[in-house]
Amino acid sequence: MSSVTKYARYYTLYAAAAVEGERRDLDAQGCRELLRRAEVLLAAVQIAQAPGGIPDGLFPHGHDGVYPRLSADDGLDLDRTARAYSPRSWGFWSQYGAPAQVLGIVGYDGGRIRPGRHECPAEVRELFAPLLALAGSRRTEVRPAELQEAGAAALGQPCAEERNWLASLLTATRDGIHRPEEWQATDRTRRATLRVLARAVALHGGDSYTGALRETVAFGTRLTDDPVLSAAPEAARWRGLLLRHYSVSAWRSLWADLVTEVGTQDGQDGGQDMSAAELRAWLCDQVPDGTVNEALAGLGPAYDRAGHSVPIEPRLLEEKPAPWRDIRVLLAGGLRARDGADGTHPRPGTLFAGVQRAFLGDRREFLDPMWVEALMREYGDRPVRDLASRLADDMLAQSRRVALRKLRYDPQTGGLKIFSRLHMRNDRYFRIGEESKAEIGIRIPQLGSIGRQLGLFEADAGQASSLTLTGAARTSLDMVA
Repeated sequence: MSSVTKYARYYTLYAAAAVEGERRDLDAQGCRELLRRAEVLLAAVQIAQAPGGIPDGLFPHGHDGVYPRLSADDGLDLDRTARAYSPRSWGFWSQYGAPAQVLGIVGYDGGRIRPGRHECPAEVRELFAPLLALAGSRRTEVRPAELQEAGAAALGQPCAEERNWLASLLTATRDGIHRPEEWQATDRTRRATLRVLARAVALHGGDSYTGALRETVAFGTRLTDDPVLSAAPEAARWRGLLLRHYSVSAWRSLWADLVTEVGTQDGQDGGQDMSAAELRAWLCDQVPDGTVNEALAGLGPAYDRAGHSVPIEPRLLEEKPAPWRDIRVLLAGGLRARDGADGTHPRPGTLFAGVQRAFLGDRREFLDPMWVEALMREYGDRPVRDLASRLADDMLAQSRRVALRKLRYDPQTGGLKIFSRLHMRNDRYFRIGEESKAEIGIRIPQLGSIGRQLGLFEADAGQASSLTLTGAARTSLDMVA
């Protein structure tokens, strides 16, 4: 999955297009043109089915670039639209291509799209046949009647073989049975993650896949008590990832608040540019009196004596949004890193080691939990204000590092372009935009959505705990009662 993979139908579109690319022996340029035209046509047939609006909120990728060029009377200028609907060279294949290759439904050979190790079913090829025939022709105009003829490929139109095929690949099963020796390591890992998510939905329900996973996996004893989760090493890794995600989100929120304090370049927002000293002073004013060690004592232990994570972060996030809350979430992450680094914490078998490996990562990074843990040792007996001052400097330095890493030549101006919302002039900072507080995606919502489209999950909008497993999911994912 990527953050853009929304629809199962695009996976099968690319699988069928790969077969067409091989049949016609298209080179890289030919494959690129075929995919761009096919994506435009998939959006066009969706829009053509509902002239007054997209049905059921199924907005195809690129619809905003296709809709203005589609006429109910004249049809579609396919060539012109295919050139303009997306600024990406390969359109939305850029987001689906790697997932489709890992899934094994598409191969990629020097830019040429070819069939993958899992053969695209004949019924799926027939579903896209009219659409791909138009995409592969040299036609510049497509009439409304031709769009209607290709309409079976529109989003939301059922295709049982498509659902069964993709569901079997997602769950690594054949005829509802998983035989590990028949699947590659990536297939088994994907199945394990889907089983962990399915178990979380079965045990917690709710209306959020990410929420169900957090409630079930991130904290507590279920990783050792539950028969499904205890048998999946991936569950411990997901716990580590979810715990790390709290720290990542806290940095993101803290940085967004700091940038908001800085005025814009033209001063129209009423704010002023600020020096590093002024930003340090601002953050220091957001924290209470007392030492860092006293703040740590108020958090309590990060793990219980059995090695299970204690829910510090959810408790903190219930408080009113403020920089001090985010700093304490970072300190909680530092506590978790400390328990994994000092060799003194009890460990139940390999569970704790699996959690810590995913939580800490395989390499050290700027501002990661080990970085924070080192600051906790350095500043333990010092005022929290001193730590806040250091964090402001660390964020400004990291912003500079990231900006320089993204530095690019701008052919329009002949100069260098810095991709950053915070800039410096005469040792004073100004901003050219807001930083987002939105969480970095972990792809679980996308996985759940694709699973629902393939008949693995159901949702009842009339129920508080709306997410449930289908019978197909319970069978193919070996869910116990």
